[in-house]
Amino acid sequence: MSEQPLSRVTLFVAAGIAAVLVVGVIVASKVLGGGDDTNTAAPTTTPSARSGPLALAGVEAPDADAPECTKLVDSLPANLPSKGEELARLPLADPAPPAAAAWAGDQGEPVVLRCGLPKPAQYAPTAQLRTISKVNWLPVEGDGASTWYTVDRPVYVALTIPDDAGTGVIQEMSATIAKVLPAT
Repeated sequence: MSEQPLSRVTLFVAAGIAAVLVVGVIVASKVLGGGDDTNTAAPTTTPSARSGPLALAGVEAPDADAPECTKLVDSLPANLPSKGEELARLPLADPAPPAAAAWAGDQGEPVVLRCGLPKPAQYAPTAQLRTISKVNWLPVEGDGASTWYTVDRPVYVALTIPDDAGTGVIQEMSATIAKVLPAT
């Protein structure tokens, strides 16, 4: 049996169908992925190797210009511990969102902090809180990362942590927040 080469039209149709399927999967994952705000700190690009400033999408942060946020951002550590390695604080690309910071190693998703956000929708009287270094956090699980919200400080702080970052990040940030922002 002789094999005939595929025609150009057939190849273009196959490539078009593949592209439509990829776009469909991406759109479906966004639409069906849930309606919570767990991705408030997601970068606009997925870094595989760091080069240049990190671009962060802007989010609603009505209290980002509060003195407490300024004080916190000025007090943030240059490095965060993560499973035996140090995550370095990253420069943010302009226009950088106010009262935001990020840390990462050479690869993987960054840890992102944002200060001055509105009250998290998931924060209710029955919400399960975690206390770490005298800071009360509301953890909200996401896809590949969780976002932890402070709920006992004068401003809400969100810390988005990739699932593979370990516990050193939340411990270090809890200690920093406890020193800088008074409990309310």
